[in-house]
Amino acid sequence: MKKIYFLCTGNSCRSQIAEGLAKAILDAKEWEVRSAGIEVHGINPRAVKIMDEINIDISQNQSEMIDMAYLNSADLVITLCGDALANCPVIPKTVEHQHWGLEDPAKARGTEEEIMHKFRETRMEIERLVTSLLA
Repeated sequence: MKKIYFLCTGNSCRSQIAEGLAKAILDAKEWEVRSAGIEVHGINPRAVKIMDEINIDISQNQSEMIDMAYLNSADLVITLCGDALANCPVIPKTVEHQHWGLEDPAKARGTEEEIMHKFRETRMEIERLVTSLLA
């Protein structure tokens, strides 16, 4: 079974969305999917809400710090933000690494609808990228 690890700053938004989408899109018999952060910020309620819109429940997920054993045994590590890329522990040369530099929707400003629109855009971009892993 291949292991994929999504890493972000606080494991609260982008990496949680990616984990939820990857678990829904990738074959669970072929992929073990986890996410973590270089810090722990808790799950962003807007991330939970936009995932619920597409019937993916991440409400019980936990914000976690990087597990070095899992990182070192992963087949694919995907960093989702510049902060995680710059501050992530050293990714072993034996582990494939991709960087998906995504803006943090949690930093979006405006009306609630404008902010939620940014979250949905981020979800759609992550969905496109996760789907591309199947190619």
